[in-house]
Amino acid sequence: MTESQATNNSAKTAELTDKEFRTFIIDAIQDKKGRAISVVDLSEVETAPTREFIICEGRTPQQVAAIADNIRESLLDKHGIKPYNYDGYRNANWIVIDYGSAMIHVFVPDFRSLYNLEELWSDAVITEVPDLD
Repeated sequence: MTESQATNNSAKTAELTDKEFRTFIIDAIQDKKGRAISVVDLSEVETAPTREFIICEGRTPQQVAAIADNIRESLLDKHGIKPYNYDGYRNANWIVIDYGSAMIHVFVPDFRSLYNLEELWSDAVITEVPDLD
């Protein structure tokens, strides 16, 4: 991403409040039946790479990819926001999407347990979002 694209992306992200951005992402996750959503508030953690993580899981690699695609496509279509970067589509066991102020982690259950990001960042405030089903 060029510097002008990054500046433009930051301006568009700034049009949404943090709460609106978070809610939009959670809705996109739930649209594809993503579950076990956690919001990890890293804003008070000095060494954190971003202000928050949004972590969720899909049952299969195909569902993980569908959730990640829905987040990216929804933000682009409705708000013109592209991620700075994303990775993990090759195996789709863990896909991370970087939006600067927030990083979204979409896991299959085994990989989520293995990497246990919530425990890694246990000094942050963690909020669990109830599953829809």
